[in-house]
Amino acid sequence: MDFDFSDEQEQLRDAVRKWVGRSYGFERRRAIAAAGGFDRGAYGELAELGLAGLYVSEAHGGLAMGPVEAMVSMEELGRGIVLEPLAHTLVASGTLGAYGPEDLKAKWLPKIASGEAIVVLAHQERQARYRLDHCEATAAEAGGKWQVTGSKSIVPVGDAADAYIVPAVAGGRISLFLVERAAAGVDARGYGTQDGARAAEVKFNHAAAQLVVADGLPALEHAVDVGIAAICAEGVGAMDRTMELTVEYLNTRKQFGTTLATFQALRHRVADMKMQLELARSMSYYATLKLNASATERRRALSRAKYQLGVSMRFIGQQSVQMHGGIGVTDEYIGSHYFKKLTALELSFGDTLHHLGEVSDRMQDHAGVFA
Repeated sequence: MDFDFSDEQEQLRDAVRKWVGRSYGFERRRAIAAAGGFDRGAYGELAELGLAGLYVSEAHGGLAMGPVEAMVSMEELGRGIVLEPLAHTLVASGTLGAYGPEDLKAKWLPKIASGEAIVVLAHQERQARYRLDHCEATAAEAGGKWQVTGSKSIVPVGDAADAYIVPAVAGGRISLFLVERAAAGVDARGYGTQDGARAAEVKFNHAAAQLVVADGLPALEHAVDVGIAAICAEGVGAMDRTMELTVEYLNTRKQFGTTLATFQALRHRVADMKMQLELARSMSYYATLKLNASATERRRALSRAKYQLGVSMRFIGQQSVQMHGGIGVTDEYIGSHYFKKLTALELSFGDTLHHLGEVSDRMQDHAGVFA
């Protein structure tokens, strides 16, 4: 199997890396975090690069690219710990493009691709504990129009997004609806998150909605898997840069008249970090390549990947902080912000223990050993 990236994919990676290096330095990121965790201007710059339209068809103004292009883009954004919610744009555009009716596609996909509109998935509920089949929000149809009632938690940039894709129970099953933030009955309370980004608690009180897909659970599972693949790639980028920062520090900081990098015990710990990074990278590739597999195979693969990424992100983040000493947790040092990002990513779309349970539940009798 050929794992080399195409020239087009390498050019995309290079373009995103140059944008991060040129336009999204540490000080700009700190300013965005201090101002609330989201900057529409920075998001517009990502859209100008074409990233908001990676999963949007050319007919709707997008680039019509695939999971591998999304992966290389998210890796570079992870290296820059970019706060703007591109992963969630990929989730929303992919879901609308694959499952939405033509009128919704025509209305929203061009605006998503251009960066004019931000649409995010609002699916988490307080009682769900990462379970996608648990949904207390409801939807009712009256006079040919839908209304959604319920509450969703930790919605990415929920008080700044233009619309939400909302799972709600209708007719005894989970369906997906699109609800505009400006609709009557929508109340979004925003707040900053641990990693400096922004989220919101969103309440829907008989809010006007448009049906995306009636049989919504398979579409919701697919949407979350797209999100998992995106944040796995983002985590690889963040871990890669965390490794670089740690090695730079060990090669610079001196103790007892010699650099820390000369101590064998610390070199062994760096080797363990590198091993975890490469395990995570291979599982991120695995997740990306399985996004278009059958639902059963895809769900199993994405949980495996998210479990390994969770283990690797926690290990690399903690080891980096420990080897930096006190400076590793100070707000003034960029390394602490990578640690916070890795912590937040581990909890996104299901934490490590949740996905360990998912992997266990999906094992066959032979656990794959004799397959």
